[in-house]
Amino acid sequence: MATKQKTKAPSYHYDAIVIGTGPGGEGVAMQLAKAGKKVAVVERYEAVGGGCTHWGTIPSKALRHSVSRLIEYNSSPLFADNHLSKSLTFSDIMSHASGVVKSQTRLRSSFYDRNRVTLFHGEASFVDAHTLEITREDGSKDTVTAAQIAIATGSRPYCPKDIDFNHPRIYNSDTILSLDHDPKSIIIYGAGVIGSEYASIFRGLGVKVDLVNMRDRLLSFLDDEISDALSYHLWNNGVLIRHNETYSSVEATEDSVILNLESGKRMRADCLLFANGRTGNTDTLKLENIGLKADGRGQLKVNQNYQTDVDNVFAVGDVIGYPSLASAAYNQGRFAAEAMLGINTHSALVEDIPSGIYTIPEISSVGKTEQELTAAKIPYEVGRAQFKHLARAQIASTQTGSLKILFHRETKEILGIHCFGERASEIVHIGQAIMQQKGEGNTIDYFVNTTFNYPTMAEAYRVAAINGLNRIF
Repeated sequence: MATKQKTKAPSYHYDAIVIGTGPGGEGVAMQLAKAGKKVAVVERYEAVGGGCTHWGTIPSKALRHSVSRLIEYNSSPLFADNHLSKSLTFSDIMSHASGVVKSQTRLRSSFYDRNRVTLFHGEASFVDAHTLEITREDGSKDTVTAAQIAIATGSRPYCPKDIDFNHPRIYNSDTILSLDHDPKSIIIYGAGVIGSEYASIFRGLGVKVDLVNMRDRLLSFLDDEISDALSYHLWNNGVLIRHNETYSSVEATEDSVILNLESGKRMRADCLLFANGRTGNTDTLKLENIGLKADGRGQLKVNQNYQTDVDNVFAVGDVIGYPSLASAAYNQGRFAAEAMLGINTHSALVEDIPSGIYTIPEISSVGKTEQELTAAKIPYEVGRAQFKHLARAQIASTQTGSLKILFHRETKEILGIHCFGERASEIVHIGQAIMQQKGEGNTIDYFVNTTFNYPTMAEAYRVAAINGLNRIF
């Protein structure tokens, strides 16, 4: 009787290849490398870090920080020099942001070196489900294979074809970082997170800002009170917000841009920032060679393990859509790597993702909003602390804003935390940590019974908790 021959397992160059080195790609690569896997990453640009490091989160937040400190300086009587305000141009503060980007790039590069992850520079495309072709800048090509592949190619600004983004007065949220003149006025089309952040930045530099919003309120996913607070603060600082408007055409001249709206309005400014949505970077991957198809926004569909319809191909980060946050992308990368290793993922950790919006002042939220709780008919109560009543805020002259805690009237379980004000994105994590506790550990009583350092912004939790408990009868 003939013996049955064993099928030889296919031989690949790598256990896994990750396309993209942003937060999502880094999360996949580091987790797999630390598990002893032979890993390679493909980066289309000269430096690692992805859009987050070079065009998105890092530079825009560095810009925001500089502008916020400028506002703080000019508003403090301690630093007044003959009652004249100090001014900076966009180019001035970009020099600081560029330094941060370089530091981050060096740091992220060291991660790949230290963990012996092979780095390919070039544009990757699928030959088949296990094979990638990498096209270098000089046109030369490499072909590499792997048992598993992770797509973490990120996204880019959505740019309608009827707008000339090559014109020197028209920018998207990536190219705005190359702004080299000093505009006196700007139109920002799109009042989402990016548009609202840049409205704060430019207004802080003394630029006249028109913010065009296609909806009836700013950032409608936020708690209504927080959205209203942002609207009021922008309005109070001189930003003109136009709600329920869409553009019909854009006219660009040598020294200005005119935005024509469907409502018949015409707006003119020194430049235009178009910040209306993003598109997943999937169009050059040749997904058709593996039977995958992205949706109209270039995004891929995945299951709870971040696995696409092709068993050995995974996707994380902006390329899969919501929540499109750098923080979430890194965790998605780690969880995808666990799935690639055959480990049960910790997908529950992705629940209650905090949002951080770096307007001036900041906004951060985690959990349910008042409108969501009302719609679900959950009996909740509200506890508030206004920053102007906190000693630390008075000392630091950061008195604008408040903290709001939503909790169940009967069980006292914390249901949502909403913060508007300086350092909101840091403050929210205290509430987030308590929300993650189980049973009696997740109640508003924790904030009443815990001793906070004094004076601190964290004290807002105690003030808000007492305020909320006083409403229960």
